[in-house]
Amino acid sequence: MRTWAADDPKAGLMERKREVILKAALEAFLEDGYAGSSVNRIAESAGVSIKTLYRHFDNKDDLFVAVIQTACVANPGAEEPPWLDLPPLEGLTQAGGHHLPFVLSAEQLALYRVVTREAPRFPELGKRYRSDVIGNQLAQLTRYFDRWPDSLRTKIRDPLRGARTFAALLQADLVETALLGGPTPGPDELWTRAHDAAAGLLALIEADLI
Repeated sequence: MRTWAADDPKAGLMERKREVILKAALEAFLEDGYAGSSVNRIAESAGVSIKTLYRHFDNKDDLFVAVIQTACVANPGAEEPPWLDLPPLEGLTQAGGHHLPFVLSAEQLALYRVVTREAPRFPELGKRYRSDVIGNQLAQLTRYFDRWPDSLRTKIRDPLRGARTFAALLQADLVETALLGGPTPGPDELWTRAHDAAAGLLALIEADLI
């Protein structure tokens, strides 16, 4: 994926074109999947030339991952979420409470279906989704652990395992149920789930199980 220096006189224009391309690509991937989408049609829908599209993205894989990365950011433009500065129980609850409504939204579920449907045919997409999207989310949690008081932080033997455990406690069967057309809990239930997942992780850490 190409980038331009902030002082480049064309940076603003190129960023706007990139956003238009990503929007058109998102619509195409959701409607036709990865295999059924054409970069030529995406460029046409975005109102740019295919040459312009390739000035921003090296290939179709690169474009797909950029779409996923962009769509999977809950707060675009924010450098760091505010919960990174909160105490452990409150911060984890805030992180989970904001993540669940986002990941259970119709668009996110549709994107996840695209990834899981296409990954067997295009394994590289699955690998990049795990590393660039899930990996970044887990890394954010491990950075948060680094900010915890020493008395608690030093009890975490494996920060990555801790991040994965929290994600598992948080989502459990919620995403699977939603993907299969089941009901999505309301805001209060999701916030309770986030609090319970946070408390569960802290209990496991205190028990020296992470």
